[in-house]
Amino acid sequence: MTKRLWRIIIGAALLATAVLLNLNNEWLQIALFIISYIIVGGDVVKRAVKNIFKGQVFDENFLLSIATIGAFFIGEYPEGVAVMLFYQVGGLFQSYAVGKSRKSIASLMDIRPDYANVKKGDELVRTDPDEVQIGDIIVIKAGEKIPLDGKVIEGYSMIDTSALTGESVPREVEVGSDILSGCININGVITAEVTKEFGESTVSKILDLVENASSKKSNSEQFITKFARYYTPVVVIIAALLAIIPPLIIEGATFSVWIYRALAFLVVSCPCALVVSIPLSFFGGIGGASRKGILVKGSNYLEALAETEIVVFDKTGTLTKGVFNVQEIHPEGVSKEELLELTAYVESYSNHPISLSLKRAYGKEIDNGRISDVEEISGHGVVATVDGRKVMAGNIKLMKMMNIPYFKGELIGTVVHVAMNKQYIGYITIADEVKPDSAQAIKELKAANIKQTVMLTGDNKSVGSKVGKELGLDKVYAELLPADKVEKLEELFLQKSKKGKIAFVGDGINDAPVLARADIGIAMGGLGSDAAIEAADVVIMTDEPSKIATAMRISKKTLKIANQNIVFAIGIKIIVLILSAFGITTMWAAIFADVGVTIIAVLNAFRALSVKNL
Repeated sequence: MTKRLWRIIIGAALLATAVLLNLNNEWLQIALFIISYIIVGGDVVKRAVKNIFKGQVFDENFLLSIATIGAFFIGEYPEGVAVMLFYQVGGLFQSYAVGKSRKSIASLMDIRPDYANVKKGDELVRTDPDEVQIGDIIVIKAGEKIPLDGKVIEGYSMIDTSALTGESVPREVEVGSDILSGCININGVITAEVTKEFGESTVSKILDLVENASSKKSNSEQFITKFARYYTPVVVIIAALLAIIPPLIIEGATFSVWIYRALAFLVVSCPCALVVSIPLSFFGGIGGASRKGILVKGSNYLEALAETEIVVFDKTGTLTKGVFNVQEIHPEGVSKEELLELTAYVESYSNHPISLSLKRAYGKEIDNGRISDVEEISGHGVVATVDGRKVMAGNIKLMKMMNIPYFKGELIGTVVHVAMNKQYIGYITIADEVKPDSAQAIKELKAANIKQTVMLTGDNKSVGSKVGKELGLDKVYAELLPADKVEKLEELFLQKSKKGKIAFVGDGINDAPVLARADIGIAMGGLGSDAAIEAADVVIMTDEPSKIATAMRISKKTLKIANQNIVFAIGIKIIVLILSAFGITTMWAAIFADVGVTIIAVLNAFRALSVKNL
C-alpha cells in the first residue's frame, strides 16, 4: 500500500510538471507524460499482457490499457495518464477498505492460541497446540488464551468468551466445567484435561467457518460475476464500432474525435465498482454478524436470511433451556419444605433427570443413613423408607397401584405425586424452563414482518400449547418424531411465497434432518456442539433466540447496501456511457464514472461491517 502511494505521488508530480510548465521542448513534455504513465500504469499494462497470454482478455486491465494507450496515440497525453492515476487512487481506497474489513474480522477472530502449557511431571512445557493429545493435562494461567477444549480438573476462574459468543459477561468455571478453546482465562489458574485435538476443537472449527464463508456466493455476487463475463466483451465491441463506423458514414466526422469517444466509453465501462464492492458488502456483513456471536457459513445464507417468511423452532434447548427444574410444589398436610425433602430422599438413588432436578431443588446433602428399603418400580416411581416412614413418589400409575387417592386436576409438565404411609401428601411439577429472551425473540421476529412463527416439538400437547401461548407463537405442533417434523416442514413450504424462505431453528443434535431440509438451518446453543456447527448454515454462538432477529437485520442491511451499489454503479455507468457515445462528456467524466463510483461503492460497502445499532 505504501509503495502504491509513493507511485501515485511521483506520477502525479510528473504529470503536474508536464501540464503546468510551458516547456519549449515538446519532446521533453511528452517524455514526462510517458515516464509518469509508466510509473502509475505500468503494472496495469503488464497485467493486461500477462492475462492475454492466459486467455483472459476482457478484464479491467485490458480496458484501461487500450483506453490510455489509445489516448496517447491521438495526442491526449494528460488524460491518458490521468485515467491510470485516478485508477490507482481508487485502488488505494479499495485496498484500505478491504484491509480494514479483514483486520476487523481478524481482530474479532484473533482466537487462535499460540501455545499450550502441557504438564509433564512437575514441569510445564510450552507446546504447539497441534501437538497436544487428548488426555494431556494443560495449565492455563491468568490472561492466557485457552488453547484446546477440555475439562477443568483443578482450580477456579472467570473466563472471557466474547471472542466466541460476542457476550461481554465472563463465565465462571470450576472443577468439572467444560472449557472451550479461544476463550481467555481472566483471573485464576486452572488445570484441565484435553478432550479434543486442536483440529477438532471449537476454535479450529470456528476459524475454518469464517475463513471459508466467502466461498459460498450470494445470488448478487453470482449475478455480478456473470454480468462482468458478458458485459466486458460487449462494450469492447461497441467501442470498436463507435471508433470506426461513424467516421465512415457521417459526413465531416473524423477518426480522432470518434476514437476519443470510444476510449472514454472504454474507461467508463470498467466494472470495477461492482466486482469489488458487492463481495466486500457480504464480507463485511459476515464479519459484522461474527461480532454479534452469529456465524454465517456463506454469503448465500446471509442473503437468504433477508428473504425469510416463516421461522420454525424446535422447543427443547431452543426456546427452552433444555434443563428440567422444579416449577411448583403443592403440599397437602405437610409443609413445602418437608414435601420436597421427602421426595428428594426417596429419589436420591436414581440418576434419572427428574430425580436429579429434585435433588438440585432440595440443595442439601443427602444423609443416606436416613433411607432404607429402596425399591424402584419401572415406569411407576420409587418406594423407600425415610426416617421410618414409608414414602412413595412417582406418577399416576404408582398412585393407582397403591390405591391412593391423588389430585386429578389438569397439570402441565411432569408431575411427581407423593404419598407417606399410604396418605397422599401432595405433588411436585417439574418442567423445562423457557429461556429469558424467547418471548422477546418472537416479538422481534414479528416486528421484522415474519409471516409465521411455528414450534415443532416431541413433547406432549399440553406442554407445547403452554409454551406456545406464553411466547405468542402462531402455530404449535406437538408429539412429533424427527420424521414427523420433516413432514410438517414440507406442509409449511406450501404456505410461503415463491421467493420466500423457511428457517428452522434447532439445537443441531436431534434435528439434523429438519435443519438440512429447511432453506436456512440455524443452530442454537452452537457453542461447543460439533453437530450444530456441522449441520447448520448459521450458528448462534449463544443460547439467545433473540440473535435470530439480529442476524436478519444484519442480512437485510447487507443486502440493502449491495443493491444500492448495484443500482448506483450500473445507473451512473449507463448514463455516462450514453453521454460519452454522443460526445457530450470528456474522458474526465469517464474517469469519475469508473474510479469515483468505485470509491463511493467501496466506502458504502464498508458500512456493512458496522453493527453498533443492531
